[in-house]
Amino acid sequence: MQDLSFSLEGEFVELNQLLKLVGLCDSGGAGKVIVASGSVKVDGKQELRKTAKIRAGQTVILGDVRIKVSA
Repeated sequence: MQDLSFSLEGEFVELNQLLKLVGLCDSGGAGKVIVASGSVKVDGKQELRKTAKIRAGQTVILGDVRIKVSA
C-alpha cells in the first residue's frame, strides 16, 4: 500500500478536493465521480458524501493508496 500524507492549511478539506490535491484525480469533479462510485473509505468506512469534511487525524483510502491527514 502506498502511503501519502496531506497537511491541512485550514480546519478541513472536502473529500473530492483532497483527492485532487494529492494527485489521485485531475479535478474536483473527477474526485466527486470517484467518491460516488463507492471506492473511497474514510477511517475504514465507505464514504459516499462527495464533499465530506476531512479533518486532521483522519485516514482516507482509495484502492491501494492511504492518505493520512495532519494539521
